[in-house]
Amino acid sequence: MITFTCCLFFLIIGYFVYGRFVEKIFGVDPDRQTPAYAQRDGVDFLPMPTWKVFMIQFLNIAGLGPIFGAIMGAKFGMSSFLWIVLGTVFAGATHDFLAAMLSLRHDGESLPEMVGRYLGSRFKQFMRVFTIVLMVLVGAVFVAGPAGLLANLTAEHLDLTFWIIVIFIYYMIAAVLPVDKLIGRIYPIFAAALLFMAVGILVMLFVHHPPIPEITDGLYNTHPNQLPIFPIMFVSIACGAISGFHATQSPLMARTIKSEKYARPVFYGSMITEGIVALIWAAAATYFYHNHGMAESNAAVIVDSITKNWLGTAGAVLAILGVIAAPITTGDTAFRSARLIVADFLHWEQKTLWKRLAISIPLFLAGIAILLYSMKDKDGFDMIWRYFAWTNQTLAIFTLWALTVYLTKEKKLYIITLIPALFMTAVCTTYIFVAPEGFGLSTALSQIIGVGIALITLCWFILWNVKRKKEA
Repeated sequence: MITFTCCLFFLIIGYFVYGRFVEKIFGVDPDRQTPAYAQRDGVDFLPMPTWKVFMIQFLNIAGLGPIFGAIMGAKFGMSSFLWIVLGTVFAGATHDFLAAMLSLRHDGESLPEMVGRYLGSRFKQFMRVFTIVLMVLVGAVFVAGPAGLLANLTAEHLDLTFWIIVIFIYYMIAAVLPVDKLIGRIYPIFAAALLFMAVGILVMLFVHHPPIPEITDGLYNTHPNQLPIFPIMFVSIACGAISGFHATQSPLMARTIKSEKYARPVFYGSMITEGIVALIWAAAATYFYHNHGMAESNAAVIVDSITKNWLGTAGAVLAILGVIAAPITTGDTAFRSARLIVADFLHWEQKTLWKRLAISIPLFLAGIAILLYSMKDKDGFDMIWRYFAWTNQTLAIFTLWALTVYLTKEKKLYIITLIPALFMTAVCTTYIFVAPEGFGLSTALSQIIGVGIALITLCWFILWNVKRKKEA
């Protein structure tokens, strides 16, 4: 428990120390008018209470990520603790905060437009397609789990198909209604339930004081299938450390925040909170792996065991609520993001309902098609999930490089995003070479190629910077 406690304190200290450092590097201006006022349309652009913006941002970026991802990552041993802490403070929270700040400075601009602004117009076109594909994948993969669980809990005639239809109808309503009408009212409740469940597990960790391996025992790989820590663990623990999906959600709340002075608590703070949630679940899962012989169990089984053993009936109810509500709420904001991205490049205002529907309906049909295709094969969903996981982390690379270019041009300390950008470049390229859905090469060769590509990218950046300085 010493390692766990130290990691917990490091995350909290990271918010106050490194978070303030990153905020100072960017240069927050509390007197600058935010898009919530400058672009106010009553649908997507409108000022909301800061506490509510925080809760919505937290739930948008969290979902099941910091629970299932952390539990799967904990199979690799104590390395997962280090990645959650270091990844959250130095990569994930920095990534989320700076992406939100750039969106704030560019009238609530969506991610593809923002990345294209700094990486070029051709890259903007690519990012538009890439990001929309990710959003539709998120919407699709986060339907099957809740729909299946609801089908098991309800009458026989309320089958999987019925609940998929119900969830997609909810998606449609949530994605087109003004952000304060539905999302602004129910998301804080679900976010509170997710936090309450995590706090309950945290209390039980200190009450039971279960024997958990310490970092002094070594960072050896404890995964039952001996999957390589690099890159698999870094892709598995996505939302609990760094996730490209978060940068698509930051502009949503950047359009509702009242002042730039609240950006660090909302964006950096919500990622730190998510890191704490991930660390708690990773610690609990580590205990159950080592003391209950559950290393082969999937994440859902672990969640069920932890909540029933430590939180009783109330905990089990909260777990079910979280497992159902969290992915659904992540899915609907994914479709909302996709709508706004399409609206941005079509230059369609979104105050008119029919324009929102004209964009949303084709996106929903694409999501349904992907989901139906995955249901034809017993391994279809797992395959789509892996594509989603890799696409998600790859998006973080694009965002980090765009942020690095911005900081470089503004003569700010760009190393704070350059190092995470290089690391994630190595992770994602290694993954695509080693993964069975990728090239299926050996681990050692894939790692060499991944690191090599990251070094080539670094050389490209250095040459670009030298050329830029000469031209200036």
